[in-house]
Amino acid sequence: MVKAKSRQPLFPQMTVGVMGSAGGTLDDNTLKPVRRLGTAIAKRGYVLITGACPGMPHEAVKGAKEKGGTVVGVSPALNLEEHVTKYHSPTRGYDAIIYTGSGLMGREIENIRSCDVVIFAGGRSGTLGEFAIAYDEGKVIGVLEGTGGITHHLKDIVKMVNKHTEAVVCYDTDPERLLDKLEKVYKERILPRHHKLMKGRDPDGMLEPNAKNPDGHHH
Repeated sequence: MVKAKSRQPLFPQMTVGVMGSAGGTLDDNTLKPVRRLGTAIAKRGYVLITGACPGMPHEAVKGAKEKGGTVVGVSPALNLEEHVTKYHSPTRGYDAIIYTGSGLMGREIENIRSCDVVIFAGGRSGTLGEFAIAYDEGKVIGVLEGTGGITHHLKDIVKMVNKHTEAVVCYDTDPERLLDKLEKVYKERILPRHHKLMKGRDPDGMLEPNAKNPDGHHH
């Protein structure tokens, strides 16, 4: 019997991070576009990643779950108990929560690096820190304009920083159009790198070689 060729993808589906205000004054005018963004991410079959926090990121989670999307949260906590009692963070709507134990600022690096593209909505100092990491590390970045907070100032901040990185920053007030722009950059820039990387490599990985003890015996 001929073995059917695996239809499984060689690498994960595009991951889209949504970063933004976890508190402060949030109204319907700023929350609705973020919810629509979550819905659009799910409809396109992308994986949504957030900091597993309340506010704008969780609004995107709600939007994604309404369309049956896949959602991963990157928590600052050590475990579920700390996530709920110390950080008062949401648990509903996540397919998986990664517990970093790194605290609010520490988990930002894992959060940003886990995303192929990162979208910013609203935001205060924590979101600004995430933007700085994404920009410095040359990520593909989307800014959902009209959501207030630091997003209102990011064009000026990029000019002020005056630093050339490989980052690509796309701006739009419409979630669907913003995703179109980010998708285009992903397909032109990231996807070819992924395909090149996987050439001649086993997508199921390789077993680790036998390690030797100091006395020369294999484990």
